[in-house]
This record gives sequence, structure tokens and C-alpha cells, in this order.
Amino acid sequence: MAVYIYQLANWPRFSWEAERLASLLAELRHRQGKLLGQMIQLGFPLQAEATLQTLTTEILKSGEIEGELLEREQVRSSVARRLGMDTGGILPADRHIEGVVEMMLDATGRYREPLTDERLFSWHAAMFPTGRSGMHKITVGAWRDNPPHDPMQVVSGPAGREQLHYQAPPSELLPDEMKAFLHWFNAPATIDPVLKAGIVHLWFVTIHPFDDGNGRIARAISELQLCRADETAQRFYSMSAQIRKERNEYYRQLEYTQKGTLDITDWLQWFLQCLNRAIMNAEELFQQVLQKAAFWKKQDKTILNARQVMMINKLLDGFEGKLTSSKWAAITKSSQDTALRDINDLLMKKILTKEVGGGRSTAYVLL
Repeated sequence: MAVYIYQLANWPRFSWEAERLASLLAELRHRQGKLLGQMIQLGFPLQAEATLQTLTTEILKSGEIEGELLEREQVRSSVARRLGMDTGGILPADRHIEGVVEMMLDATGRYREPLTDERLFSWHAAMFPTGRSGMHKITVGAWRDNPPHDPMQVVSGPAGREQLHYQAPPSELLPDEMKAFLHWFNAPATIDPVLKAGIVHLWFVTIHPFDDGNGRIARAISELQLCRADETAQRFYSMSAQIRKERNEYYRQLEYTQKGTLDITDWLQWFLQCLNRAIMNAEELFQQVLQKAAFWKKQDKTILNARQVMMINKLLDGFEGKLTSSKWAAITKSSQDTALRDINDLLMKKILTKEVGGGRSTAYVLL
């Protein structure tokens, strides 16, 4: 039977080798400051656009890490509405997506406020509005309550051949465990706030206080702490997007650390490296926002209707699949004839062009 770190005598007194992390932390903080400086120079409208894209990606990828696929347009629409942004063609989102968005925007928008058990309960209830995870009824808006004969376990593999990766603390310990966690989290920081983000992520996942959603809530808490590190609610890089790319290593690091000692240097090193790569990849977002701004500056005298503006923005943001007249009509809720008129007008204005070798249905791309 494995011994987990929460079972060690000096839990939760984490330790780490500061000298092993010093150069990596310095490099990360430099890159972090440089990115924030670049984004500030963009001006408020483009900062808002970058934040919208980042938060949308963060929510989508945090779900994907757990195998949950959310509808991108619904997530983006919900985030935009809550940020007070007019992106055109606002789509209604289902209750679950609204709840996930509400949790993330509460974490980032109210990052200065204390984290409490009631706040966490609200996040959890928002994530599971039906009181179920899939087909299973779960305890919502409260700590899990597992009987001793049925502990909270993380397993994989087919029935009868399951592989146990982790067994969480018994539920009767949760009130004291979470009290200690929240007290430490809300206390004035005595370490670098980025290091603190890595510690709280591991600590919360190790306690595993809810029936479901622990990973997503852990990543939301990390985002809250990274907002404190950046001293802004605006988000320009997505940790979850990078974790999604490195999902197997992420789970391997968690499992290895939870079965090790309270020296968490290896975990913090991986966390900082992953975050560093996330910030490096934000350069792509920076260029995308600049390109979008340049496009609209070039077209500022062009007369376009609301449907055309909405569809061009979708293409600029990275339209999934091929854009056809049928898709145009469905997305804009217009007739096929209206869609063709809109598209032909954009072809005449040299904004769209027909895709080469389109097949049976003609597809269109930005020129």
C-alpha cells in the first residue's frame, strides 16, 4: 500500500531547494514582465480582446484536461458578455458552461479577495448545476462525504483491472485540511507569488475535497494566484492550455509527487517550466491580436453589415473547419440567398477569396 504525502508526520510542511529554482524563476518573471509590458502598450480595447481569447482558451483547455469538451462559441460568448464586450452574434450558453465561466471570472476578477470555503462551494455548485457528474449524483457545494469502505480514489483502466493512481484523505479530515489550506493561502505571502501558485495547485489536488471537479478548481485557484503575481485580472497567457499539451507528464508529476516526500522541488521545477512555456506561447496570441487590429484599421472605411463583421471576426479568431455559404447562413441565422449576397460582396471587396480545390462545397477564406 502506497504512502501518500498527506500521511507523513510533518504534512503539510513543504520544502524545496531554492537554489535549483532560482534561475528558472528569474527567467520566468522576466518573461512575464516583458509580456505584460507588451500587452499594456496595446491599449485597452486590444487588451480586452486578448483577455477574452485567453480566458476562453483557459476554460476550454482546463475542461479538456479532464476529458470534457465544451462548445467554444458558447464559452467565448459567455465570457464576452460577462466582460461587457460586444463581439456580435452573442450565443446563449447552457447552464454548465455559464457556471464554469462564472467560476473562472470570479477567480480572476476578484483575485484580491480572500478564498473561503463558501466561495469554493459556490464555484463547485456553479460547475454542477444539476447535482450530477455525468449520470452519477454527487455532493455539490460541500466537501465530499465518502464512507470508509468507499474512499475517494483516482483510477484508470477497465473494470476488474483498474490501476490505482491515488487515494485521497478520508472525508472526516477535510474540514481541518481545508482550514489549514485556506489559512495559508490567504496569509500574506512570504515567498514568490508564482511559487505559491505551484504549491497551492499541488496542495489542493492532494486534499481532493470535492466529489468531482478538483482539477478544474485547482487550476482556477492557480489562476487566481497568478493574477496576484501579475497584479492584474487581465489574462494574456493560459497555464491550462500548456498543461493540456503536456497532460500525461502533468499527471505523472502529480502522482510521483503525491507518493514522495514533502520536498516538492521536482514538482515546482516542472510547474515553473510549464508556466514558462505557456508565457512563451502567448507570443502567438500577441501577434494574432495585432494582426486583427491591423486588419480592421485597414478596413475602417469599408462598409460592412453586422453579419459580415461577425463572420470576419470568427475567421480572424481561427474558424474551425471550412467556411461555406451553408455555415454562414446557419451561424448568422439568415437565408442561403442572403449568405451568398454577403459572401459575394466580400469577394468583390477582396476581403474573402474562394479556397483552392474546395471539393463539392465551395469554401471561403480571408484573402
